[in-house]
Amino acid sequence: MFFNQLVDVSHNEKKNLVLLLVIGWLYTLGIYLSSIFINIFLWKQTGDLYILALYNLSIYFVQTIIFILIGKWVKRIDRVIILRAGIFVISVFFISVLLLSSRASDVYLILGGLIGAGYALFWLAYNILTFEVTEPYTRDYFNGMFGALQSLSGIVGPVSAGWIITTLTGYKGYFTIFFISFVLFILAIICSVFLERREVEGDYNIKEVIRERKNNPQWFWILVAHLFQGMREGVFLFLIGLWVYLGTQSELIVGVYNMIYAVASFVMYQIVARIVKPDNRKQLILIGAIVLYLSIIWLLYANEAVDFYVYAATLGIFLPLFFAPYMSISYDIIGQARKAREYRVEYIIFRDIILNSGRTLSLMLFLLGLSIFTTDQWLKISVMIFGVGYFISALVIYKIHHLKHE
Repeated sequence: MFFNQLVDVSHNEKKNLVLLLVIGWLYTLGIYLSSIFINIFLWKQTGDLYILALYNLSIYFVQTIIFILIGKWVKRIDRVIILRAGIFVISVFFISVLLLSSRASDVYLILGGLIGAGYALFWLAYNILTFEVTEPYTRDYFNGMFGALQSLSGIVGPVSAGWIITTLTGYKGYFTIFFISFVLFILAIICSVFLERREVEGDYNIKEVIRERKNNPQWFWILVAHLFQGMREGVFLFLIGLWVYLGTQSELIVGVYNMIYAVASFVMYQIVARIVKPDNRKQLILIGAIVLYLSIIWLLYANEAVDFYVYAATLGIFLPLFFAPYMSISYDIIGQARKAREYRVEYIIFRDIILNSGRTLSLMLFLLGLSIFTTDQWLKISVMIFGVGYFISALVIYKIHHLKHE
């Protein structure tokens, strides 16, 4: 078991780690079950890529606004309550989709804003709690295990959802998976009751964290890395699942695609949790980023299910190689920054504002490209342009390592 590998960790620390992992797992299982099919659900109603891009843009835009507006309240309200609020709002989103049925596409911007607010509240609280319950000597393990649980959700969720949608006619399958997701989110809220409550002292002061960029080059450059990370994810997180569906016209194949990705990712996270060390993080990040970008060439020529399955396996192997050490470096830089204990909330909020700004910017540019090129042309051009984001982030990590060495 993962926790048996840890030494000098108290029972209370282990309890909080377990609870945080379980909550994260229930959340990701609910999201993996339904999120990728929301885009297909809206596509079936509209057949308009522009609307889908706007829907996803509204998600990231509202996330960014929530991060800016809610920050000061995180220092006045228990983060566990913020976590529950995020899960509750996402639950309301799925209930709304169930009630709206075939009319969901009429209010796609409102739905995007709703789930964006839920995402923002959840990840704001979850990221802060992750920083608080982990230490440098448990961080790689935690990120590795959380990645493994995410992969397990990916194994169970999408293929089950794809089978349910394919088996049940009409929109019945979609409604079924949305309801199951709703139940999982309620269970996550129940688990959060047992998390240790944490208070933060001091006033909210985001300006201190912004000014820290001038005094702390590592903090400045990790923000740059997260910006380019967001530039890739803004387009890729919604486009690739839809790309697989457009190429195969089968929700079940989309589910199998995600299952293959998740199986490979699950195995790889087990390996990464054991091999990642502070002195080899940057090399693993670079290897992962290079292969992830080169794999886009395979995606461009994919036209059958097996081609997409190969791409899924490649992502499953090399995304963990990139992300597990990458997130550990990000948290370490925050932990070593000036007044990190006092301003840890502000550091994480500002980092997530930059990340979501990158996602928002990439979708704005994606919408601009749709007005210039044909849809088929722009799909291929955009994945080549935005796909370079992780590679640039990896180069920035080398820059940070050089600064740290100095």
